[in-house]
Amino acid sequence: MDFLKKIFGSGNDGSREKAKDRLKIVLIHDRTDISPQLLESLRSEIVDVLTKYMEIDTSKIEIDLDHDEHEVALVANVPVLRIKRGKVDVDKN
Repeated sequence: MDFLKKIFGSGNDGSREKAKDRLKIVLIHDRTDISPQLLESLRSEIVDVLTKYMEIDTSKIEIDLDHDEHEVALVANVPVLRIKRGKVDVDKN
């Protein structure tokens, strides 16, 4: 079994996951004409808002833009670990 892990990797390689995430961003950019920087900013802000109200597993978040001929949809898969039940401080700008 260790032999197979050496050949194919153990799946715990952080750089592999980062490269996979970057590739996803590039593919989304190609499909929607949104810059990778803008998409990453959008992802970051969504995570910031969600963490005010719940604990989430940020390592497993998937955000994608699906489109057809007429519209684009933001699709997010966010693993929720726990909902925060107490008072939440929300800045009202």
